[in-house]
Amino acid sequence: MVRLEYRLYEEGSRTFPVLYSYDRIGRDEAALRFACDYFVKDGRVYEKTSCAVETGCYVVYVKEAEDERTMPWGAPGARGFAGVRMELREYREGTADYPLIYSYTFRDTLEAMLHLQANYLYTDGREWYRTSAEIDEDRMTYVYYAVPV
Repeated sequence: MVRLEYRLYEEGSRTFPVLYSYDRIGRDEAALRFACDYFVKDGRVYEKTSCAVETGCYVVYVKEAEDERTMPWGAPGARGFAGVRMELREYREGTADYPLIYSYTFRDTLEAMLHLQANYLYTDGREWYRTSAEIDEDRMTYVYYAVPV
């Protein structure tokens, strides 16, 4: 188990306050979070600026995403669920409508990581190209945004 911190990045600042910290997180989950472009927590959307590995701590630097907002996609996932959830959602420029294409449930974190980091996913005979990924902690779900190819 490792420590993971989300720190606030502000241009020109010499300090980076800790927004959220996790003292006992698996390295595999830290790697999944490093792969995400966005982080949703407590009704706010943050954009990743960079990641770092420090002695005894993994760090994700974020800034509040000015153009993004949380989506009303339903209740959070069940607590205590043994696995990783990921949604494939169609990204549409200029709209806040991102239809759900497919829901994945992975029992293996490595399989989830491979899907989340892939440039292309194939679902129901259709190819999708990744535009971004996020961890929606409010809903305990990873989201893979993509456009059809």
